[in-house]
Amino acid sequence: MNHSLAALSLLLLAASCGTSDTTKTDMSTPAPARENPFATESTLYLGAPDFTKIQNGDFAPAMEEGMKKQLAEVKAIADNTDAATFDNTIIALEKSGQELKRANKVFFNLVASNTNDTLQEVNKDMAPKLAAHSDAINLDPKLFARVKSLYDRRDSLGLDSVSVRLVERYYTQMVRAGALLNADDQKKLRALNEEESKLTTLFVDNLLKNVNNAAVLVDDKKQLDGMSDAEIEAAAAAAKDKGHEGKWLITLQNTTMQPVLAEIKDRALRERIFTASINRGMAGDSSDQRATVSRLAQLRAERAKLLGFPNYASYSLADQMAKTPDAAVKLLTGMVPAAVKNLKAEAAKLQAVIDKEKGGFTLAPWDWDYYAEKVRKAEYDLDESQIKPYFGMDRVLHDGVFFAAGQLYGLTFKERKDLPVYQPDVRVFEVFGPDSGTVGLVYFDFFASDSKQGGAWMDSFVDQSFLLGQKPVITQNLNVKKPADGQPALLSFDEVTTMFHEFGHALHGLLSTQKYPYFSGTNVPRDFVELPSQFNENWASDPNVFANYAKHWKTGEAMPQTLVDKIKKSSKFNQGFMTTEYLAAALLDQQWHMLPADAPLQDPEKFEKAALANYGLDLPIAYPRYRTCYFSHIWGGGYAAGYYAYMWAEVLEADAFQWFKEHGGMTRANGMHFRETILSKGGSKPADELYRDFRGRDAEVGPLLEKRGLK
Repeated sequence: MNHSLAALSLLLLAASCGTSDTTKTDMSTPAPARENPFATESTLYLGAPDFTKIQNGDFAPAMEEGMKKQLAEVKAIADNTDAATFDNTIIALEKSGQELKRANKVFFNLVASNTNDTLQEVNKDMAPKLAAHSDAINLDPKLFARVKSLYDRRDSLGLDSVSVRLVERYYTQMVRAGALLNADDQKKLRALNEEESKLTTLFVDNLLKNVNNAAVLVDDKKQLDGMSDAEIEAAAAAAKDKGHEGKWLITLQNTTMQPVLAEIKDRALRERIFTASINRGMAGDSSDQRATVSRLAQLRAERAKLLGFPNYASYSLADQMAKTPDAAVKLLTGMVPAAVKNLKAEAAKLQAVIDKEKGGFTLAPWDWDYYAEKVRKAEYDLDESQIKPYFGMDRVLHDGVFFAAGQLYGLTFKERKDLPVYQPDVRVFEVFGPDSGTVGLVYFDFFASDSKQGGAWMDSFVDQSFLLGQKPVITQNLNVKKPADGQPALLSFDEVTTMFHEFGHALHGLLSTQKYPYFSGTNVPRDFVELPSQFNENWASDPNVFANYAKHWKTGEAMPQTLVDKIKKSSKFNQGFMTTEYLAAALLDQQWHMLPADAPLQDPEKFEKAALANYGLDLPIAYPRYRTCYFSHIWGGGYAAGYYAYMWAEVLEADAFQWFKEHGGMTRANGMHFRETILSKGGSKPADELYRDFRGRDAEVGPLLEKRGLK
């Protein structure tokens, strides 16, 4: 999930930095005198945003007014002369800030999904104000006194267990935000928070510029040999859009490795693409990220020290399942030897192919995917170009993702073309439960664009809450390259898996049945939030689901069994490389956030090299999945000291899927058990308790090692 980006306040006012786009109206000028569309709830179905009324000029006024109103609401709570009660304090806080939340939800979705210069300027202006607003609430001494009085008496208030937990979470989060600090230290903390908000916003803005600037322009079509006709046509269209008619533009995604490297035969062009990818954010221009990330790491360390922790990783993980950086690092480093061993064995196979072809060169990173494809064809007789025609995007969605959700949870889906969207490619579906009642809405935004951040993520316009009478309105974003006009959108199997992954997050939001907004949907620890998404990936390969969607886009014929068998047989192929590049990024993240507050500003390139060498991962053949200067998860995506969470959650999901296999696989009964114990519960219980409710015990690592071929 890049999924949701950093929350900006205790009250979960800001969702992720995903951003929804606005109408085509010129919004660089102030909106005309009229009621701001965020001043009241949307009248559209389930409170869906009315993009026919929303203009860029609406956001700043709505956010300013929303902050003003919420501070008044919080002041009334804090100044209440009656003794603190659960209702007049905690419930009142849960209900506060609705106008701000409405504006933030749409704004941050648009900033990520369909940004523009105006929205980015608003983001720069509002980020420090929102940080200060969060501090004004979290650090209000009178408000904290009321929350603390309830916390101290929580076991004698006659509350149910979820309400007691809500009191505990408010208290803990306010303490973690600095409520126990003295006035001088709180002043320092506010300054650090303001600076961090500015730098995080700067990083996100520059990240998009870096990706767009790094696109590789090709003059000679012969260099594109190996790409499909449809991909070449799309590259020509991308070049034309940038004013380079008659040329071809290779656009990049945010990861180090680029999908096109598996196809292009021209080694020099592969090197150009790879070099452009790994040097993003280090061009020495106005969008250079090196100073930004160095200061962000230092700021976080200083904040952690103020709050009583030796480093930011210790501060962050204290509130996660892992509890300590040592636990996260132990999990990651425990996998390094087997992963690197597999990597070296894979590299030897690739070098053997190069030597057999009399290539006359040593395997380099930009060669990996190209020769890995050759090995895959040789060992498994499997070619990506053979399988893509069977993965038409629309069929994968309807007959794969939706079909699996129907089998497991009894859900059905109906497209809603009557609801306005923020750009024409976005599609909206209403989701129905087994009783035919409405569960919520899902917005799908599949295609990459210059105005969209990289990666894939889930977010929401509206969160489920019985207290507020809200049903969920969820968003899904991928970055599939849009085909040329008249061509089908065909997916790689990795992209198919990503679609299932993100819909696992969507299910977490859709199937939430929580009273309190604080516990709704994906409001869980980072190292637990990836469990539903990674678990849902398994159904992409389930024989019944696979057979239902893997059909040729033109003929409708099922994928031949011989090809299905090849995909299954090759499932552990290249796992040494994939695991190693992930581990390198996850451990790099930990190293950045284990810096003490008195450490000097770091040179990112030198720091990165030393950090990787520390774990035996400074490998010339395998770079981290994300290098420091384009590591969006940790500098702008809410995963600071948290990228390990994907592996932590993968232990959970592999163990959970093993339970399914032991109990009959994809059945409604099994799905409903997972729904009732995990998906519906949000953050209403500690994550380890939720998992034990599902599994009957703690997770074991064995199933993951077997899955990755690392046993």
